[in-house]
Amino acid sequence: MATIAIPVADDFEDSELTVPMERLKAHGHEPVLIGSAAGARVRGKRGRAEVTTDMEARGLQPGDFDALLIPGGYSPDHLRTDAATVEFVRRFCQSDRPVAAICHGPQLLIEADAVEGRTLTSWPSVRRDLENAGARWVDRPVVEDGNLITSRKPDDLDAFTAALLARLS
Repeated sequence: MATIAIPVADDFEDSELTVPMERLKAHGHEPVLIGSAAGARVRGKRGRAEVTTDMEARGLQPGDFDALLIPGGYSPDHLRTDAATVEFVRRFCQSDRPVAAICHGPQLLIEADAVEGRTLTSWPSVRRDLENAGARWVDRPVVEDGNLITSRKPDDLDAFTAALLARLS
């Protein structure tokens, strides 16, 4: 069983959090919601999901988790200003463990200086940000480059989640 850190804040894309979490749990894995504070209630941007963070990002060690999952929506943009979350993501990316980010999720990877020289995909509006940060952007449902797994949108959730589950098996 793998333990997956999931940084989340208000306005996450509902399905990009709930679908991977349900599938991870169904395969015996343990998703752990992290944020700027433990016990914070955060809501999806569509109002279909509300969750409570399990742990505060400050002080977390990448070695305590087997993978990192970053859902999209506006949550990654909110988390970009949380220094503890950004530092955890930066150190996690350097650990060479799987990092999966969908839609706007790569915004948090940009802030963590984890995209230069890498090939990724994202929601189209994040393309220029990725390119300006030194990444190569491609328009495919799933892109895997080293430990990074990225996808574009909710329509890609099946392929995205399958790629993450394959890395965890």
